[in-house]
Amino acid sequence: MADLVNVSRDARGVATLALARAEKHNAMSAQMMTELVEAAEALARDPEVRVVILAAEGPTFCAGGDLAWMREQREMDAATRKRESRRIAEALGALARLPQPLIGRIHGNAFGGGVGLISVCDAAIGVVGAKLGLTEVRLGLLPANIGPYVVAKMGAAKAREIFMNGRIFPAEEGVRLNLLKDVVAPEALDAAVEAEVAPYLTCAPGAVAEAKALLAALAGRVSEADVDMAIDALADRWETAEAEEGLTAFFDKRKPRWAGG
Repeated sequence: MADLVNVSRDARGVATLALARAEKHNAMSAQMMTELVEAAEALARDPEVRVVILAAEGPTFCAGGDLAWMREQREMDAATRKRESRRIAEALGALARLPQPLIGRIHGNAFGGGVGLISVCDAAIGVVGAKLGLTEVRLGLLPANIGPYVVAKMGAAKAREIFMNGRIFPAEEGVRLNLLKDVVAPEALDAAVEAEVAPYLTCAPGAVAEAKALLAALAGRVSEADVDMAIDALADRWETAEAEEGLTAFFDKRKPRWAGG
């Protein structure tokens, strides 16, 4: 089975963790979530790694949840579905707990869980032309497992603008919403990411890690209770007639009843 996450590192101690499911637009599957957790935990333990870049292969950064995985979850009992659902929260949590700075290289569109991945970055750079959005409510579902991290990144006031309307917005608006630090032309992306990385390499690695931990404590870490509440909310939502209609319409390639037309 092919790896869905690739990790590389350079002589400076800069590691790149890349989603590697380009043919599926880096849709988040159970295997990818497992590999993300394993990769993040390995990087966290590596004293030679000073900065981590979160990137992706192919034209899309991350299209959100994997369709086949969603189909499978529809047929699961509530307890099994909740267990599967937790995989995304665990992957985001592992990335959020990295002691090293995490810099997002957002080279393409990011929807649903892709926005969750951006939210756990300490800084993220996007490109002109990329689109972002929390589209779960269009399917009758919730941006639940990613929700605690999205709100922690954006703040509740800005999250209200996108959390419950499924709106797709340009990367430039992601700067205003606190998701992205900057948006640049595609050909300038690597230089912009390098500009984020470089200052860390002039700092004491242990001090950087402790400063990141202190900041998380001062700002209020995403708690296990928050994660559990979000997972429960999504589990309950899966049982609704709206979720059944939204997913059925999606797989049938038609609009759900509430969308009209």
